[in-house]
Amino acid sequence: MSDRVVVRRALISVSDKTDLVPFARRLAQMGVEIISTGGTAKALAEAGLKVIPIDQVTGFPEIMDGRVKTLHPKVHGGLLAVRDNPEHQAAMRQHGIEPIDLVCVNLYPFEKTAAKAGVAEEAVIEQIDIGGPSMVRSAAKNHAFVAVVTSPSQYDRVSGELAENSGATSMELRRWLAGAAFAHTAAYDTAIASWMGARRVSKFPDPLVLRLERVPVELRYGENPHQAGAVYADPSWSETSIVGAKQLHGIPLSFCNLYDADGALELVKEIDPAQYAAAAVIKHANPCGFAVAGDLPTAFAKAYEGDPLAAFGGIIALNRTVDRATAERITAVKHKLDVILAPAYEAEALNLLRERWKNTRLLEVGPIAGATTRAERVVYKQITGGMLAQDRDVAVMDPGQWKHVAGPAPTPADLLDMKLAMTAVKHIKSNAVCLVKDGMLVGAGAGQMDRLASCRLAVEKAGERAEGSAAASDAFFPFRDGPDILIEAGIKRIVQPGGSVKDEDTIAACREAGVTMVFTGMRHFRH
Repeated sequence: MSDRVVVRRALISVSDKTDLVPFARRLAQMGVEIISTGGTAKALAEAGLKVIPIDQVTGFPEIMDGRVKTLHPKVHGGLLAVRDNPEHQAAMRQHGIEPIDLVCVNLYPFEKTAAKAGVAEEAVIEQIDIGGPSMVRSAAKNHAFVAVVTSPSQYDRVSGELAENSGATSMELRRWLAGAAFAHTAAYDTAIASWMGARRVSKFPDPLVLRLERVPVELRYGENPHQAGAVYADPSWSETSIVGAKQLHGIPLSFCNLYDADGALELVKEIDPAQYAAAAVIKHANPCGFAVAGDLPTAFAKAYEGDPLAAFGGIIALNRTVDRATAERITAVKHKLDVILAPAYEAEALNLLRERWKNTRLLEVGPIAGATTRAERVVYKQITGGMLAQDRDVAVMDPGQWKHVAGPAPTPADLLDMKLAMTAVKHIKSNAVCLVKDGMLVGAGAGQMDRLASCRLAVEKAGERAEGSAAASDAFFPFRDGPDILIEAGIKRIVQPGGSVKDEDTIAACREAGVTMVFTGMRHFRH
């Protein structure tokens, strides 16, 4: 078997025609005979290139609206024949099959079509390519003799090697192209399988097929410097996410930066930017600051003051465009910040932030919609040996559905703080309890093995600010000892899911102290 194979005959059939003509022209200039199909043949002919239509090779016309055109022995025989096998060579001579040395194919735009709003099912199905993947797989299987090109990004490398090697490809190149080709068809089939699975009644298909693409962002490291890290994106995802953010300034991101930035973004997405400006400060996956206000500078200031000590090296998320006034508030803080993310930045604001911190990462995430518009998607968590799947927790906090069970009836201002407290506690690691006062997170107890410890930590963090605040718990209080700690600290409103066999005890504790208690009926564990 020779390592190098001279390309004398190529079949080109592409949906994405980016840089197609220059690539085909380079092939033609090296004396390569070009076979092509449909729209690709037309584009090449219009560019002045000599093209052999596929039906001249197969002796059979393209039929059924192009569904059948390359599924023919004279195509696949030319791709799959083992060139140094005498029996294969004899079969080629007997049936008039000529070898094809290079295939350039990229597939129908299935994902792009499926992502269109209101697209008809029939239109999506028509974008399921059959002939393309068949040729790609045939060529990739026989990469000992055939080069398979599946992306315009490969054109320069392929044509460059052909020019250097007198029109021949090396085994190293063909092997690399084959690996990329199988990854391409695997990703394509995964996208189709995912779309098909989403049309089933069950949201948890069997088997589960996921498609993710590596994002060309070099992470500094994983959770720790001795761990490597990478980022993968869901190509079908359309909602604003940290994966799709544009970095405008700062040193490369790390695994933890992205994980925390995702948590910060998800928290501020709970607040409709048309209603309130919102800011969140995240540290080690937990909010140490969260606030809403009528304007963004005030929202940031309140969020940062929630716990300035913990905010050192934290991640800041904002739900509105950063203007100069907000940037001035941010740059006035003493501590450095690791990441700042927002929908956009005004030019003056961006310059101020860049000048203040050389290394701080500034991320632009694009428009942030309110919680009511967010898509419900299944989310996954990896465990050793497998994966857990569940609905995404996008339930909207609706005080109108809550049940008042003790103390004075909550005022609109009370309900706002209780709603914000419940929103914040949903994003704090369980067991979680937090305190909110005047639209601002003032204390949080996170990730404790018992709810009593979470209450103590939240009160300790809040200090004097606990007096008159609203407390939220992500799950019910199993005993009245937790509420007793909160009441003793001066908390006047408590919101919790309810549902404990000891609910009457906690209700009694609030009645005795004249503290308002509300049940939401919905737990928000976050592990």
